[in-house]
Amino acid sequence: MKKVLILGGGFAGIQTAIQLQKSGKVKVTLVSDRDFLYLYPISIWVPVRTKDFSDVKVPLEKIQKKHGFNVIIDAVKEIQPENRKVVCENQMLDYDYLVLAFGAGKMPHKGIENTLSICGKPEVSLAIREKIDALVARGNGKIAIGFGGNPKDKSAVRGGPAFEMMFNIHNLLKKKKIRQNFELTFFAPMDEPGAKMGKGALPMLNRMFGKYNIAQRFGKKITGFEPGAVVFEDTTTLESDLTLYIPASAGHPVLQNGAFPLNEAGFVQIDTHCQVRGHENVYAIGDIAALEGPEWVAKQGHVAEQMGRTAAHNILVAETGSGKKIHYHENPNIICVMDTGDGAAFVFRSLKRSFIIPMPFLGHWMKRGWGTYAKVSKTGIRRHFSNL
Repeated sequence: MKKVLILGGGFAGIQTAIQLQKSGKVKVTLVSDRDFLYLYPISIWVPVRTKDFSDVKVPLEKIQKKHGFNVIIDAVKEIQPENRKVVCENQMLDYDYLVLAFGAGKMPHKGIENTLSICGKPEVSLAIREKIDALVARGNGKIAIGFGGNPKDKSAVRGGPAFEMMFNIHNLLKKKKIRQNFELTFFAPMDEPGAKMGKGALPMLNRMFGKYNIAQRFGKKITGFEPGAVVFEDTTTLESDLTLYIPASAGHPVLQNGAFPLNEAGFVQIDTHCQVRGHENVYAIGDIAALEGPEWVAKQGHVAEQMGRTAAHNILVAETGSGKKIHYHENPNIICVMDTGDGAAFVFRSLKRSFIIPMPFLGHWMKRGWGTYAKVSKTGIRRHFSNL
C-alpha cells in the first residue's frame, strides 16, 4: 500500500488520518510534536478554572487505539518534496502522499514576550491561569485583552477566543464579587473587530461591552508591548497588569525555504481540492493553507476538519482512480458559539445570510457539550466514559 504521511496532530491532521484509515486503501502515519490533540475552542476555560488542563487534551494514543493509524511523536525540521522525504528531529521519513497540517506561525511584534496568548502553546493557558489567580488574590488590577490582524491575509485573524477570554474573566471576577476593583479593556487595531461575524456583530459586542463595563481601544495600530503596557502608533499606551494578546497567523517557519508555493502572507497555495499547486501528491489543510473565498472567510476548527475530509477523499480518488474529487469551500461559512462563562452567542455567516443569537445559560452548556462530543467522536464512547 502507498504511504500517506500527515504532518500535524490538530483538528485537520487527525480528521485526515481518521478518514484515510477507514478506507483501508493506504498506510497512514501521523506526525505530531506533542502526544495529544489540544481542544483549543474549550481551552478558554482553563485560565478561569472551569476546566482542568487535562480536560482539554485528548491523548493521541487513545485516538490511535480507536482508529488504527500509526503515530510518531517528533518535530518536523525540513521537507524535501523532490525526494519525497521529511526530515524530523529524530528521524527521516518518506512518503507517497504528503499532507501538511501542522498549523501556522505568528505575526512578529516588538515585546511580544510581555504578553500571553490563549491561542499559543497549550501550556500557556496554565501561565494565564497563574496570572489571573495572582490578581484575584490581590483583589484588584488592570487587564487588557486583544488580537491583531495580518494585512496580507484577512483569514489569518483569530479574534473569537479573545472575546471569550474577556467575557469569561469578567464572569469570574463577578462571581468572586471583586469585578468593581478591576479595569478590563479590549483592544484591536481594526476599527470594527468582529466584523467577520456579520453586520450584527459589532452592535451586539458594543452592547455587551457597555453592559459589562469593558473599555475599548479600537482602530489604532499596535507598535509593541512593554512590561505593564500596550503601545499604540500614536504613542499612547494602555496600562495593564496582565496583557492577553492573540497575534494574527503567518507563514510557518519550516516552509520558508521555497519548497512549496506560498502566498504573500506565507501560507501554502492550494487549489479547491486542497492540493498544493504544482505538487500532485502534496496537500495542505487547516491554518497552514491559504484559503480562498469571500473576504470574511476565517480559519476555524470545523473548516480545518472539512479540509481534512476533502484531502482524504481526493487522495483516495487519485490513488484508486475512481470517484470524483470534491471541493473544500463550496459553501463557505462561519460557525461559532462565543462563550461568556454564563451563556453564549451563536454566530453564523454564509454567502446568503448572517445572524447572531444570544443564548443566555444554554449557550454555555452547548459549548461544554461540544467539548465532550469532540472527545467522544475521536476516541469512542466506551473508551471516553470509562476514563471519567
